[in-house]
Amino acid sequence: MADELIDILDKTGKPTGEIQLKSKAHALGLYHASVHIWLYTKKREILFQKRADNKNTFPKLWDVSVAGHIAAGESPENSAIREIAEEIGLYATKDKLKFIGTHLAEKIPRKGVFDNEFHHIYLLELTIPIQKLTLQKEEVSDVRLLKIDVLKNIIENPKKNKDFVPHSVAYYKFTFEHLKRQLNSRV
Repeated sequence: MADELIDILDKTGKPTGEIQLKSKAHALGLYHASVHIWLYTKKREILFQKRADNKNTFPKLWDVSVAGHIAAGESPENSAIREIAEEIGLYATKDKLKFIGTHLAEKIPRKGVFDNEFHHIYLLELTIPIQKLTLQKEEVSDVRLLKIDVLKNIIENPKKNKDFVPHSVAYYKFTFEHLKRQLNSRV
């Protein structure tokens, strides 16, 4: 996986004007931005991706549908569109993305890695069968659709869900509530 240049943020999420390699930001615990895109279907299912075996953080665990770092100078929307195309081969447009908010996550996924990210979170309806998705094998080893109740179970029983990336309960609850509202508005 190639290292990439990213904008450094302060603890409130404002740009500092500094640009660093992602690896250096993680080594030093510098704040930076990412995008998380949650894809859902009309059948009240959520697309989860299994992180590739070679990922630096949380390999082989199930995670948000699509996620990635925002490149230096890139807008969150453009980053979301790029990441969706790269990771699962789906071409989305800005008008289909629904921004639901930003969440600060401060994690130490393993020794020497300090991941302080402001996640820009989007929802996107998945309108094609998952068999038509093209997975970026360096990032994603598998995808599957799970009922929204699985996400609720992850929130309620985080210790029992060792196969999923350990996002904070606050993050999962925030996302779950927005997904539930989005799904209910489609019924």
